[in-house]
Amino acid sequence: MKHEIFTLIGKNCITPGDGQRVYDLVHPELLADLPVELDFAGVEIFASPFFNFAIGQLLRDIPPSHLKRLLKVSNLNQVGKQILKHGN
Repeated sequence: MKHEIFTLIGKNCITPGDGQRVYDLVHPELLADLPVELDFAGVEIFASPFFNFAIGQLLRDIPPSHLKRLLKVSNLNQVGKQILKHGN
């Protein structure tokens, strides 16, 4: 399933609450072993708390190997890539 983050959250992915909305959306799909794509086209601003809630907490009950196989992150700008890499 592809989720357009700009449509769901807007151009700023900053708050834990917004990250939680993404988590709540994708967590059941990943638990059902369904592939998920998070498309960040149009998103301009990122912060670690967003990624901690959206993606980081998935690791509580989904093994990293499964997450790597099932979760695709696309159209993330350079800043977003750096925050995701270092924040989680």
